[in-house]
Amino acid sequence: MPSPAAPITSLAEAVAAHVHDGDTVALEGFTHLIPFAAAHEIARQGRRHLTLVRMTPDLVYDQLIGLGVADKLVFSYGGNPGVGSLHRLRDAVENAWPHPLTVSEHSHAGLANAYSAGAARLPFAVLRGYRGTDLEQQSDIISRVTCPFTGEELAAVKAVNPDVTVIHAQLADRDGNVMLWGITGVQREAVLAADRAIVTVEEVVDSFPERTGAVILPNWVLSAVCVVPNGAWPSYAAGYSVRDNDFYQRWDTVARDRDAFLAWATDNDLKEHADA
Repeated sequence: MPSPAAPITSLAEAVAAHVHDGDTVALEGFTHLIPFAAAHEIARQGRRHLTLVRMTPDLVYDQLIGLGVADKLVFSYGGNPGVGSLHRLRDAVENAWPHPLTVSEHSHAGLANAYSAGAARLPFAVLRGYRGTDLEQQSDIISRVTCPFTGEELAAVKAVNPDVTVIHAQLADRDGNVMLWGITGVQREAVLAADRAIVTVEEVVDSFPERTGAVILPNWVLSAVCVVPNGAWPSYAAGYSVRDNDFYQRWDTVARDRDAFLAWATDNDLKEHADA
């Protein structure tokens, strides 16, 4: 029997209904369509003890980690693109501020395959990779298998199945179907791998335009759709906004200093949930 269509609702209602303390949460979006507005709503609602999954935890996870939202990070690259380190992530790992953070690191290919396995409801994915790296020491998520056909030894990576995936997209229709385009990364796989999925969109339209290379997510794989114009800022949504490069550069200074970070959190109505 088909799942019910995703309701179009407010972001606050969607987070309250679908993101719970202790959940494994993936907020995906590569270079653009990064769901910053949704991440801030998760923090404002005071969620705690999350396992955050993301291929490239850039500013969006630096902010959530500094706000004390996460206990664990599963990732494949961490940095402020074109600028430098993620200082709130480093402070959590190196100094346990605002509290200790456990990390599990993948290669990009490994984590992408883990999402794909999760989307297919398989227990693990197989790929050539990880050999010669210390990532293989993480035996709870990375192992080796022998191909039954060729005898070749391959890497096996445990599937990722988030409790909830959150993405940003350009369009939804009035039935709650979603359309995104541009660099789509692993958004589709992350949604299909999750038990629940929230999508913020730029606008709702009567029908989708024809667009080569677009991804359509049917309403029955989604839990909620929320209209949040500019919900990817300071990243961008192709066709709707441009990347705020100045913010990425300013963030390096803000994130380096705990007091400056907490001042930023206060200015954005987030400090009340930070563990100072």
